[in-house]
Amino acid sequence: MSIAVLGAGAWGTGLAIRLAGHNAVRLWTRSAEHAAAMSRDRENHRYLPGFALPAGLAPTAELAAALADADLIVAAVPSNGFRSLLLELRRCGARQPLVWLCKGLETGTRKLPHAVLAETWPEHPPAAVLSGPSFAKEVAQGLPAALSVASDDADFARQVARRLHDSRLRLYSGSDVVGVELGGAVKNVIAIAAGISDGLGFGYNARAALITRGLAELTRLGMRLGGRPETFMGLSGMGDLILTSTGDLSRNRQLGLRLAAGESLEGALRELGHVAEGATTAVEVDALARELGVDLPITEAVARVLGQELPPREAVAALLARDLKDEGA
Repeated sequence: MSIAVLGAGAWGTGLAIRLAGHNAVRLWTRSAEHAAAMSRDRENHRYLPGFALPAGLAPTAELAAALADADLIVAAVPSNGFRSLLLELRRCGARQPLVWLCKGLETGTRKLPHAVLAETWPEHPPAAVLSGPSFAKEVAQGLPAALSVASDDADFARQVARRLHDSRLRLYSGSDVVGVELGGAVKNVIAIAAGISDGLGFGYNARAALITRGLAELTRLGMRLGGRPETFMGLSGMGDLILTSTGDLSRNRQLGLRLAAGESLEGALRELGHVAEGATTAVEVDALARELGVDLPITEAVARVLGQELPPREAVAALLARDLKDEGA
């Protein structure tokens, strides 16, 4: 199979490397300089250094070249770049099935990627979201991982799972697009909170409490939006939340650690050098929850820290000072 991976960040590159083991893969970047450097060095020094690009992977800065003869398109751009990419695909007449990897809400509209797709490209080809606990470096290394793929067309989701799996990459299919997308978005926000807690030295107990109550927040909001409880207990919910909140390869966790150390948001993001989707998603999820009347105290605290309304230590104190309630509430 021939696959066009659109977006040469860490995750796009990591997945492209993995898929190139048994597929012909073109890896597209908007930067001609970036494409030339990857072609010359056979490595993505900018976003995933230390991993050789296999012979079956061809970098390019030409979208038409990336799409030529492709059987499947994988959109690996950040959430805020998804709309513009879809418009480009629509303009060039792309008709290949589409899988997206975005984990966030669009800034300003608060739309999940499937809603952006429906609004931007109503007559789009078969489409699915791919998400779950996955660090780019480990995927590129060929270490075992399991992901969720969801589509309104359950047969298409199963087809994608069959096509993309390998001996160490297991895919589970389903139809809960909203649940899978929201899990990937909200876990980034909770991971920032976990990083802040760890950075302030509050220990493993506090981290476990944040993850558990963060899962409760994800489930409350997800069910309000039509997601299914079992999705939030699965790979793209609890699985991704645990990984992103505890693993040191997590950019969002690292952002929380830096904020706890007193760095500014701008400085922390600059030092990370990669997109930390939780930085923009927190504000959008908080606003969406307010609109829907869903209580998300951890998300609200993270949004206030990111907006410089509240120092990290005071945000934790505010969470601890909340009125007591039943755990199921």
